Order: sequence, then C-alpha cells, then structure tokens
Amino acid sequence: MKKLFLAIFSLFSIALCAQEIDTDINSAAEKIEDQVIKWRRDFHEHPELSNREFKTAEKIAAHLKSLGLEVQTEVAKTGVVAILKGNQAGKVVALRADIDALPVTERNDLPFKSMVTSEFLGTKTGVMHACGHDTHTAILMGVAEILSQHKDKIKGTVKFIFQPAEEGPPPGEDGGASLMIKEGVLTNPEVDAIFGLHINSGTPVGTIRYKPEGTMAAVERFVINVEGKQTHGSAPWSGVDPILISAKIIDGLQTIISREAKLVDAAAVITVGKITSGVRFNIIPETAEMIGTIRTLDPEMKEMILRRMREMVPAIASAYGGKATVEIQNNTAITYNDPELTQQMLPTLQAIAGKDHVELVKATTGGEDFSFFQEKIPGFYFFLGGQALNSKEAAPHHTPDFYIDESGLVLGVKVMSQLALNYLNQ
Repeated sequence: MKKLFLAIFSLFSIALCAQEIDTDINSAAEKIEDQVIKWRRDFHEHPELSNREFKTAEKIAAHLKSLGLEVQTEVAKTGVVAILKGNQAGKVVALRADIDALPVTERNDLPFKSMVTSEFLGTKTGVMHACGHDTHTAILMGVAEILSQHKDKIKGTVKFIFQPAEEGPPPGEDGGASLMIKEGVLTNPEVDAIFGLHINSGTPVGTIRYKPEGTMAAVERFVINVEGKQTHGSAPWSGVDPILISAKIIDGLQTIISREAKLVDAAAVITVGKITSGVRFNIIPETAEMIGTIRTLDPEMKEMILRRMREMVPAIASAYGGKATVEIQNNTAITYNDPELTQQMLPTLQAIAGKDHVELVKATTGGEDFSFFQEKIPGFYFFLGGQALNSKEAAPHHTPDFYIDESGLVLGVKVMSQLALNYLNQ
C-alpha cells in the first residue's frame, strides 16, 4: 500500500511539474532566439551610461509600441514601461530589466564590440555593457513579444519595466528604481509581485541560481572628511597629521567587521576605495578624504555597523588631535526574495531548466537596486547562466573582458515568460 501511495504521489508530482511548462511559450521562445540575440548585439555595440540611455529607450519603446502595448516613456528620465492586459481579469505582475551600461573600455574582440566613448566624472572613458544589462533588455523585449501574442493565456496584467540607471545615477541626479517608484511605476495598475533576473558570467549556460530571503547586499556609500593641522613634513609634532588619522580610522573600521559583527549570521564588508590628501612629499596636509562602501545582508547588523561608524570616526580623530565627519548614503537595500513567492515559483524554474540545473546558492555582497521594488512588494530575483560550457575561467562583471555566451539567453526568455504566466494563472 505504501509503495502504491508513493507511486501515485510521484505521478502526481510529475503531472504538477509538467503543468508548469506551456509548450507554446517554449516553442515561441526558441523561434525568437535569433532576434533576441540581434537585439542584444545592437545594444552591446551602442551602450549608453546611466540616465543617458536615450537611443536605447527609443528602440525599446518602438518595439513595444509595435506589439500594441500601452507604452509610457521618459519614466525616471529614460525608463520605458509597457502594459499588457490579458483576456481575463486577474492580478498584476511586473517584469523588470535594467538598460544602462558602464564607464568601461571593452577589450573583447567581437564583431559587435563597443567603440563608444564618453566622459564620466570628468574623465574620458569607453562605454561598455560590462554587466550584461544588454542581455536583460533583449530578453525582456522577447518576453513582451511572446506574451503579447498569447493574451488568451494571460489571466491578469503584465507590466514590463525597462529601468535606467541601475548602476547609479550621476552625482547630483536622481534615478534608477527608487525614482521609478516615486513616479508611480508600481501603481496604475498596482503591482502584486515582481520578477527580475541577472545574467552571470561565472554560471554555466543552462543553469539558474537562486536564494530565498537575503540574496544580495544592501550597499551604502560613505565619505569621511578628516581635518588636521598643516605643517612641515620635517616637524610633525607642530601639526596634526590627517593621513595618520585616516590610517587609524581605516584600522578601526575593520574591527567593526572582525570583532563586532556577528558574521555567523551574515556577511558584512567595509571597504575604503579612495583616499585623497596632500600635494607634496614634505608637507603634512591639513585635510584628507576617504570614500568607500559598506555591504550588509542583515538589517540589524547594518544598523549596528552604521551606528558604530558614526561613533568611531570622530572619536578616533579626536584621540589624535584632529576632527572627522562621516556621511553615509544608501545606494541599495538588501535584495530580499520573498520566501513564499520564491517557493511558489521554484517549480517553474525547475520545470523549464531541469531540476538538476536549478541551484540554491549563498548570498553575495554585490548590490542591486531591484531591492527597492522588493521593499514595496513581494519580489523574486535570480541568476541566469551566461558562461560557455567549455570555458574554465570567466572574466568578472564590470571588467573590460566581461563576456556572455548568448546561447544562454533563450532560457531567460522561457523562464521570465513562464513565471509571469504561472504567477497570474495559479
């Protein structure tokens, strides 16, 4: 009897899993694969920096309008939003792709290599899709085309969000997910859940990786200004050295991580990435500036670290006769995958990619402003394989040699299409 029950249960599970795959959608994704790759190559060859994605937005909007969707442009400066209403009433699901590139000069030898140059913070630089946002954009354009051709299968509404400035707007400007939210992207109609993906150069093609709850870190940017007393380098006793104070502050900040943060609960990082001070070898300068980042995966730990930095920085400076201030700016929240939504949609991932190709992973200390959407509504964010199967080593994201195997894009189209359908129809 027990064996019979297990057999019936197994057959029921297989049938349930099979229901997760719409063969029409999968077939449509395979037919559109070449077009998705063409879009991706066009975006790759013509990248644009954050809040400057004008031509990119024009191409996206033109495609969405050709599908007969309700299209809104200039959302959060250069964002594009489109609405697809199914033939039946129901919930509203959003699918998001980021569209901006980075100030990186490409080294790859590709027919569609970026030769674009621009100016970033006063420095001339190349521009490159060195994080894969070109693939995200092309994938979502493909999803929009497929779902618009199968409105009869949609019980509810799909909102396509093409978001600018994920890498952060230029200094002095607003942008990205937070500005889209301020401008009402999650309303009219109100969104019930949101899905997003990120291509990954170190994950094999055909593989999907995910994690419930905290999956990517909250990101803060900090600026520490140290004030000392300028003097001759040969007589340090007659001044106050801001460079020495800076070194002591850096050392102190690392003790917050190594001695105060409960790292068995979650990872955390404090990094000083830039120090500016002095003009000459024999002058102790008056001031120093440090700029860096904080990465946290636990809200309580984050608040502890920020509090201790605000306490420690001026105290250390005072102990050495100087003064110091610290300003902390929030860049992203914790990318938090809603546990119930993740569990609900996991069978869809497994049905499309194959259970052996869907991997549970640990959190990373990278950041993603998709997290701002997840602060407002349940969201699920996962990683899509972009590393060639015969490749032994992959260049990291945000580097000149970053490379994506385009054969992985079709899986992204299938998964995002099916996630939207299954969420609305369940």
